[in-house]
Amino acid sequence: MLSSIRRFRSVFAVAAVAMAVSLAAVDFAEARRGGGFGSRGSRTFNAPTVTRTAPNPAAPVDRTMAPRTQQQNAAAPNAARPQNQNRGLFGGLAGGLLGGLFLGGLFGMLMGTGFGGAAGFLGMLLQVALIAGLAMLLMRMFARRQQPAGGPTNAGYGHAYQSPQGEGRGFQIPKIGGLAGGAGSSAPQAVRQASDATDEIGITNRDLEQFEKLLKQVQAAYAAEDYAALRAITTPEAMSYLAEELGENATSGLKNEVRDVTLLQGDLSEAWRENGQDYATVAMRYSSVDFMHDRNTGAVAQGDPDNATETVEVWTFVRKPAQDWKLSAIQNAG
Repeated sequence: MLSSIRRFRSVFAVAAVAMAVSLAAVDFAEARRGGGFGSRGSRTFNAPTVTRTAPNPAAPVDRTMAPRTQQQNAAAPNAARPQNQNRGLFGGLAGGLLGGLFLGGLFGMLMGTGFGGAAGFLGMLLQVALIAGLAMLLMRMFARRQQPAGGPTNAGYGHAYQSPQGEGRGFQIPKIGGLAGGAGSSAPQAVRQASDATDEIGITNRDLEQFEKLLKQVQAAYAAEDYAALRAITTPEAMSYLAEELGENATSGLKNEVRDVTLLQGDLSEAWRENGQDYATVAMRYSSVDFMHDRNTGAVAQGDPDNATETVEVWTFVRKPAQDWKLSAIQNAG
């Protein structure tokens, strides 16, 4: 029996590595779920000012390539961390221990000493399982403690918070932003509110029309899975997250259909200039027919193909000098 175990020890080693990799993949999938993606420049980790259209704080950006400064870490220790800083299951102490076990075992096998016999190999597997289980338990505990008080948000791009039908269509033109008189506002006093002062660059009606146009263009390109069209109207970072979601849909055998997009209400949250670029964050409430269906059978998997639903989101756009606006970030708002 011992000789049989020694003969298949390389197979067991591969299985152990595969188990650890699968645990890491699960951890990564859980870490990437959240309510916002992309970049808002130096304000990525700051909550956008609330508006009439989105009177509640937007979900934090939890998938981003933007670096977090030391000042931001100190000011907002419980804010969402960017994805590239989430080291997952194999970060810190757990990574060092697991790495040491795997490297030690693999080097031993390559040098001809094996894993120390059947008992040593099985002991290593037991240690890996115990450490991995403990690391997963700790990660889940920390994730629960760091979850925003507002509760879970939708991870996908197509489905978001549904709000009751309200009055007004399109952007509030010419008066944009602000919570004039506080009518209908339920935002806490501690939350920054949009006003004329939060528009630092002077957004025009033409800019607002471009934002509405981009809303429809992005939705149409996303539904058509037109990567070239998305690339032309989004930043490379935003495009990477949209492409990732489209790839996940395809892997699951699903397709997201979005049509009849209509902007119902919108207003400016804030606009500013940094590093030679203009940024504008806009709250938008729009209606659309949005559902998921099976790619092969056409069977509806999620959503309603016959009725439109309403969505409230906060979109951030960026433009370089003499260039058009592009989508930079999307955050759910509820």
